[in-house]
Amino acid sequence: MPDLADGESSEMKGSGAKPYVLRNTGGVYSCTCPAWRNQSTPIERRTCKHLRKLRGDAAEEARLGGALPQKPVKKRLNADGEEEDAGPPLLLAESWDNAADLAGWWMSEKLDGVRAYWDGKQFLSRQGNLFHAPDWFIEGLPDVPLDGELWIDRKKFQRTVSIVRRQDKCDLWSEVRFLVFDAPAIGDAFERRVAFIKETLAARKKPLKFARSHEHQLCKDLDCLRAELARVEALGGEGLMLRQPQSKYEAGRSGTLLKVKRFHDAEAVVTAHQGGLGKHKGRLGALVVKLPSGVTFSVGTGFSDRERSAPPPIGATITFRYQELSDGGVPRFPSYVGVRSSVT
Repeated sequence: MPDLADGESSEMKGSGAKPYVLRNTGGVYSCTCPAWRNQSTPIERRTCKHLRKLRGDAAEEARLGGALPQKPVKKRLNADGEEEDAGPPLLLAESWDNAADLAGWWMSEKLDGVRAYWDGKQFLSRQGNLFHAPDWFIEGLPDVPLDGELWIDRKKFQRTVSIVRRQDKCDLWSEVRFLVFDAPAIGDAFERRVAFIKETLAARKKPLKFARSHEHQLCKDLDCLRAELARVEALGGEGLMLRQPQSKYEAGRSGTLLKVKRFHDAEAVVTAHQGGLGKHKGRLGALVVKLPSGVTFSVGTGFSDRERSAPPPIGATITFRYQELSDGGVPRFPSYVGVRSSVT
């Protein structure tokens, strides 16, 4: 295979009018293509299909220690007519707003692994990249699409990524498990799809060593949700996923699948009232509140009808619950809890 000497560069035709420039600067290989430029890894750890084509997979694997990024197996044209990765038709979750009633929904632990789509022959990532699982790992998996997670254990995300990104089908895959939580091709309600997964995996001629159905349990009420969330977090888990009963599998982001993460409580001072709309017309719609940091935002959920008719006065300090802070320090999905009767 040809290579680049230190300081040398080469051009390679890409999808655009101008060729891409490949360069070796002190052993750091670079390319001007978007795939190389947009990677979040340090520049000395980046590669792309153009560098692999020039130097060969073996040379790039040796340079990067065997952790090459996956090669896209599908492409599509975006609005600008450029090629981009085309991933499988996955169902994506929305975040719970702390207000929707989740009683009767199905709870499962939110796994901190790598999302994987089994298309009946191979594992694909959300972006459509191929996971190079060994033959012994996929042996016995059914020839129907399955949606799940490649997972090792709680707080083992980086370890999981480092293994499933490899292209050498190494024995380290023995640490990984494929936890299946949906069957996209089964056009039936969620409960039936879960039953199909259990029946299908159990019907294999040989017991599947590396794949199993992910467990779900019924959410009875908000107290049940909080208790399960606390249990999972105490074990080092990331959070919960909630699935709407009788819902169908649909590609794209959907409110039938919600992610629930840790609750935080905080206090803020009421600075204004916002009027309600629709069924809340003539009553409180939201409280405008201010944090000690000076950040101002609105709290519009968690109120009873009585509280909307007689809201906390301006100047009162309220307690609210939220899941996380935005980059600007604004609580996400704030929900009203009550008025603080005394504040020091």
